[in-house]
Amino acid sequence: MVRNIIGVIVGIVVASIVNMALVAIGHANIPLPPGADVSSMERLSDTIHLFGPQNYIFVFLAHALGPLAGTFVTMLIAVSHKMKTAVGMAVFFLLGGIAASVMIPAPLWFKAVDLIFAYVPMTLLGAKLGGAGTERR
Repeated sequence: MVRNIIGVIVGIVVASIVNMALVAIGHANIPLPPGADVSSMERLSDTIHLFGPQNYIFVFLAHALGPLAGTFVTMLIAVSHKMKTAVGMAVFFLLGGIAASVMIPAPLWFKAVDLIFAYVPMTLLGAKLGGAGTERR
């Protein structure tokens, strides 16, 4: 049980690092549109209408590959109840995605794509790649 808990904690940390790294890479490679300001939630809300689809590519990748990597690492560390752990990770990341979609005023099309295709499918893929379903009892 202790190893499963450690796996979940390490997985969440790995997912967070991957997420932050991809967002940083995106900001470094895809410039913000002229006049866009992301220095605060209020300024982001006021200028998000300036963003084009290209500005959401790395955000989506961060939201997809973070949970994939985090769940994969969790599955490598966990020794039992891997599928239950994977479902718990999927719920955790999905709840985080829902919270982000409420707090960040992104367009509805992006919120839908992000919530449907990033969190749960990629978490379950990470679990499968990490060996969920092959645990010891």
